[in-house]
Amino acid sequence: MIGNLNHVAIAVPDLSQAIAIYANTLGASVSDRQELPEHGVTVVFVELPNAKIELLEPLGESSPIAAFLKKNPAGGIHHICYEVDDIIAASRQMEINGARVLGDGNPKTGAHGKPVIFLHPKDFCGTLIELEQV
Repeated sequence: MIGNLNHVAIAVPDLSQAIAIYANTLGASVSDRQELPEHGVTVVFVELPNAKIELLEPLGESSPIAAFLKKNPAGGIHHICYEVDDIIAASRQMEINGARVLGDGNPKTGAHGKPVIFLHPKDFCGTLIELEQV
């Protein structure tokens, strides 16, 4: 059901510092900042030949990333995003298979302007999973 790895998301306490590390130290191409109020984050994407790294910074104190950073002050891997052809069918299949879709179960618009859902980390070896329709 899942397709390609789309991105690995890393929560960071300081997005400017993280951008500098990826752009200057690693020599990577980094996208412009994008605020996603619906998700409570500001993001950039590090472009790689085979996938992306998403750097996430909290957008406000109520951001889920703010809560993550309280537990992990230095930051860390937050989630992994896989591509799917049909987000509704994938969501239904996840529920049939016993996985929990987070939120109200309805897809939201993600950073790429495409529908996304998140799956409970307890159902996937402790890893928060994002599915994105391509």
